Amino acid sequence: MQDFKSYTLERKPARGAMARRLILGAVLFLLLAVGFLYLISTPGQSPEIDPPPSPEQSQQPERKKILPLPLPGQSNRDTEESEPSIQSISFIRQAIAKEAEPVTPLDNPALEIIEESDTETQIPGDASEAPSRPETTTLTYEIKNGDSLASIFKKHGLSANLLHRIVHSSDTAKKLTAIRPGEMLYLDLDEDQNLFGLRLQHSKIDSLEITAVEDGFKAAELSREVEVRTNHVSGTIENSFYLAAKEAGLSEQLIMKMAGIFGWDIDFALEIRSGDRFSVIFQEDYLDGEKLRDGAILAAEFVNKGRSYRALLYTDDAGRSDYYSPDGRSMRKAFLRAPVDFRRISSRFTRERYHPVLGKKRPHRGVDYAAKTGTPIKAAGDGKIIHRGKKGGYGKTVIIKHGQTYTTLYAHLSRYNKKARKGNKVKQGQVIGYVGKTGLATGPHLHYEFRVNGVYRNPLTVKLPAAKPIAKKYREDFELKIQPLLSKLDLINRTLVADAE
Repeated sequence: MQDFKSYTLERKPARGAMARRLILGAVLFLLLAVGFLYLISTPGQSPEIDPPPSPEQSQQPERKKILPLPLPGQSNRDTEESEPSIQSISFIRQAIAKEAEPVTPLDNPALEIIEESDTETQIPGDASEAPSRPETTTLTYEIKNGDSLASIFKKHGLSANLLHRIVHSSDTAKKLTAIRPGEMLYLDLDEDQNLFGLRLQHSKIDSLEITAVEDGFKAAELSREVEVRTNHVSGTIENSFYLAAKEAGLSEQLIMKMAGIFGWDIDFALEIRSGDRFSVIFQEDYLDGEKLRDGAILAAEFVNKGRSYRALLYTDDAGRSDYYSPDGRSMRKAFLRAPVDFRRISSRFTRERYHPVLGKKRPHRGVDYAAKTGTPIKAAGDGKIIHRGKKGGYGKTVIIKHGQTYTTLYAHLSRYNKKARKGNKVKQGQVIGYVGKTGLATGPHLHYEFRVNGVYRNPLTVKLPAAKPIAKKYREDFELKIQPLLSKLDLINRTLVADAE
């Protein structure tokens, strides 16, 4: 009788069954290994719906599918149960491929992702409109007498052809040729002496700028904005109007303007008396908080020998400006009483005078105004130049005919204004020449004659025809605008009288 322990330990399974299990395990391991390798090497769609091969894939050798081999004695069912699900493998493969797929640019360029960059993005068209400009150096040059743009360009190594191109680039650029002594010229040049721009500074306010652009040159006239302030001064005359006005704070320019406004009615050389008083409201131009210059006189009053004269500035819709009395009469006459800013009257109109050069008595049919050589001489009224040249003892002379009735003569000039030629028309106040001492003269002065229908008249006393009053269509607007100025003049006058008392 056998021991039960021996029986249990010595019992072995049948050899055929053991071999089948080993072969099945090996096949399963092989299938899993092949599936894993297939997942790694072939990401994409499931085998059931294969995507079209990419160019890279079409060049790779075709992969062969390895199918499980049924073993002897193993049914197809067993094989299917032991084989991993192809659909499961396909699903896992798609998920892995989705994560591993690199992001590729889309075919539509409008939807492409723009890569970030440190460089500035340029807007289309900017390159042509604003070309890159190298570093430049600005050269400064002050215009002097005798200078021309051609000489300045040559001095700085710039060609005449370049100047021609700039000047003829536009009508605005042509104004560049009208340079004046004292103006400043700024040239922007690179290290190779290429011109990138220039600026002609006429004054602290106005300038002309030329800029190089891709297709030529661009010109622009620039004007800085000025602050306009209103000021007023007043004073009482003791010795002279000039000294009293200076003491009150008026500039020489405003003093001459005021004398010009009232010069039709008051002879500032002969009729000023101690105790006469004046008030003036005027504008001042400021730039960057500093006074730049005096502006226009808006209103003024002058009390001469107890008689009050008031003048108010009015500009009509057409832009014409003039001074009028409060009742609308023009302060301006058809002729200037004195056509030059003079220091004194050296000789008056007289029937008989001892001539300092000839040494004998003869009539003096005009007025001599002593002034510095070069002082501008103005046309006394609108007219036409009928003579310009030397005329015996008169020296260099200009004669102007004013209509059919009046003629004025200006003698002993040092030189003429280039624009004042024989046959040219002139406006009242236009400069026709400059004070000198040509001809029979002992010192610089203007000899001025006034003739009515060919008859000599005293320029200081002749009754001058008045200019036209303010037009009826502007009368209402004029009266409305002058009221604040009249009220202010009244206030200034009351204060001045109170201070005098």
